Amino acid sequence: MLFTAIIPYNVHYENTKVFEERTFVKERYYLVREDILPDAVLKTMQVKQLLEAGDAKTVHEGVEQVGLSRSAFYKYKDGIHLIHQLERERIVTISLDLEHESGMLSKVLGVVAIHGANVLTINQSIPLQGRANVVISVEISHLNEELGDLLDGLKEISGVKRALIVGQG
Repeated sequence: MLFTAIIPYNVHYENTKVFEERTFVKERYYLVREDILPDAVLKTMQVKQLLEAGDAKTVHEGVEQVGLSRSAFYKYKDGIHLIHQLERERIVTISLDLEHESGMLSKVLGVVAIHGANVLTINQSIPLQGRANVVISVEISHLNEELGDLLDGLKEISGVKRALIVGQG
């Protein structure tokens, strides 16, 4: 069984609007024997397995079956995984603000490929005032380096004005 460290958030206030920016901390994983885990963590894994197998249709039904509170389930659900589940796809969504110049998106995709990531979707806005917003979903299971290194590589491209991870799952 595994559980992960929590990624903290920084909140910035700018022109009376609130913007969230993730501060990426290198995630630390621990390989832990099942017999030393707290019951709430083990029961959370049981609920996840019931839901995946279809033996429980809702979280409420699953927690009732194993004798766990819903709050405990939601507290631990994103932090515990079977080892074989870690091999599955990991997907992040990255938002970029790019200068409107020929070949810019190609440079971005090249950096993504060099780092061993795989682009799943691309959504680009029409350039306004010389800039376009591009949102890409990237599968990162086979990254050559850390996720932060990929983001740094994108930020180093001339013409990339902003690169921010907006979703991960």
